[in-house]
Amino acid sequence: MSRIGNNPITIPEGVTVTIQPSLITVKGKLGELTQQFETVSVTEKDGTLEVSRPTDSKDHRAKHGLYRALIANMIQGVNEGFAKELELVGVGYRASHQGQKLDLALGFSHNIVLDIAPEVKVDTVSEKGKNPIVKLSSYDKQLVGYVAAKIRSFRKPEPYKGKGVKFVGEEIRRKAGKSA
Repeated sequence: MSRIGNNPITIPEGVTVTIQPSLITVKGKLGELTQQFETVSVTEKDGTLEVSRPTDSKDHRAKHGLYRALIANMIQGVNEGFAKELELVGVGYRASHQGQKLDLALGFSHNIVLDIAPEVKVDTVSEKGKNPIVKLSSYDKQLVGYVAAKIRSFRKPEPYKGKGVKFVGEEIRRKAGKSA
């Protein structure tokens, strides 16, 4: 059983936390996030937050670790931020951005144009001889993960040639073709 919920969360300099009965608000240099919570209690003691549960029932144990992790991610996000990088592997695969519009050429008959949420900064890097890279960064970990998963879902990496949209550093399990 995980005991992650028992770990205290340290609040760094420049981050303010406001706790209401079922809502927590975290403000930092990068932005502001709010999260509703239930069945747990959050208390602040001299620069640390502690999440506690009323009983040891299965539901309370599960939500104890969940809300502790969500609050820790909020504090890290408004202080440092989160980033994900996607790599486009394939001949003719290209990526470009115009403001918050991401234009992807992934081998279909048309380009895919995706409107990115304003909280997420998007950047594309295209160097000759290397695969194009899409960089996403934001203070909201859930939103960055959602946008990255949405982009990856347009052309998931396939196991035979390894073509598709993959995370930087992700290992693709390769299969042998018919000849092997």
